[in-house]
Amino acid sequence: MSGEVLMGKGSYGIDSDAVSIIAGEIKDVVELGVQLGVVVGGGNIFRGFEANLKGMDRTSADYMGMLATVINSLALQSALEKLDVVTRVQTAIEMKAVAEPFIQRRAVRHLEKGRVVIFAGGTGNPYFTTDTAASLRAVEIKADIIVKATKVDGVYDKDPVKYGDAKMFEKITYNDVLMRHLKVMDATAISLCRENNLPIVVFNLQKAGNIKRVICGLSVGTIVRG
Repeated sequence: MSGEVLMGKGSYGIDSDAVSIIAGEIKDVVELGVQLGVVVGGGNIFRGFEANLKGMDRTSADYMGMLATVINSLALQSALEKLDVVTRVQTAIEMKAVAEPFIQRRAVRHLEKGRVVIFAGGTGNPYFTTDTAASLRAVEIKADIIVKATKVDGVYDKDPVKYGDAKMFEKITYNDVLMRHLKVMDATAISLCRENNLPIVVFNLQKAGNIKRVICGLSVGTIVRG
């Protein structure tokens, strides 16, 4: 999920009410018996790419962005555990005082035990986005699908915020996303999903019950596949 959804109606930071609502939606999915891994962005706190454009060293900026995802992950973990959802945070950058290091076999074991695993810290490397981290972790844990929770209803032919005549796709292929340069996920993330035949559903998290609808196979948002 994008970090922006944690802002609620604010313009920066973490809104505790928004996080609690999201945690409740995640709990509804877990109660279906679904194994769920979560990757949270950090855009509500810090955007490495934008900082780089303003003159900051790209490597430093990207690491700062990764640390922002850890802050968001800990906030989400706290909200989930208040709802009695057992959760583990695993980070790509080791910080043993607050979370486990990412270990693929351990992550899978947590999922098998019904725990929600929150993958923080991106890939642990600069120049890779949170989208790429989500695709990588999904492939590593052998996920059935990626559900990309955003602030828009799905994938559009152009930015729906800027253009009132933007049209949403119900279905689209990986190749079309890449050829049209659609801002669903970055090209590396899309290519990784294509190579591993991993479908992506893009949907609006701010509509109550949407996560559960997606998981139950209802027609919500846009599905990206081969």
